[in-house]
Amino acid sequence: MARASILQSDESYSFSRYFELPYAIDDVLAEFDCSVERGTVALPQAEHLEDLQLLLWELERNRQRIELINEATRREALIGPVLFEACARAEQRLNIEYAIAVDDRLKGTLDYYVNSPQNLLVIEAKQSDLVKGFTQLGVELIALDQWTRSEAPLLYGAVTTGEDWRFGVFHRAERRLCQDQRRFRVPEELAELMAILVGILQG
Repeated sequence: MARASILQSDESYSFSRYFELPYAIDDVLAEFDCSVERGTVALPQAEHLEDLQLLLWELERNRQRIELINEATRREALIGPVLFEACARAEQRLNIEYAIAVDDRLKGTLDYYVNSPQNLLVIEAKQSDLVKGFTQLGVELIALDQWTRSEAPLLYGAVTTGEDWRFGVFHRAERRLCQDQRRFRVPEELAELMAILVGILQG
């Protein structure tokens, strides 16, 4: 028996609205004929990264000087510096608040988007909720699959609070989102996180 749709056919859905839905990620992504797989994902890793002490110092300074009470401060103090550094090392351009529109169910702005050979999409988890944030990330990766001209078989994404990062990989041909169950902590696991980000951006 066919499953009833959880999205209203006569309504418009922005990316941020998917964060607010009460449904499980499996049910939301099923609306787009996509599945979810959970486990440990093999993520690219850059080697021989130069010293990260300057970035670490900047993050520690920001955490001491700014109260991380909302999404804007987390973006400015933690997320932005990490992504700027990763893009600089991989020699890639970072797009912030990048608007895309596929149709009425797939439209909105991507918090951070790098149009590298493999593509990288990063969103800030509202209310520090990584679970609902990952649902939104999944929908945005589905939209990016239709938006990008890249023919790469995989699209990479991450959802973050600034202090916690979690990755996902969208397998385009299989329409399957692999959700990495690991969380990378900043600043404690900054070196490992940076190796992954640069590894993705370098392709």
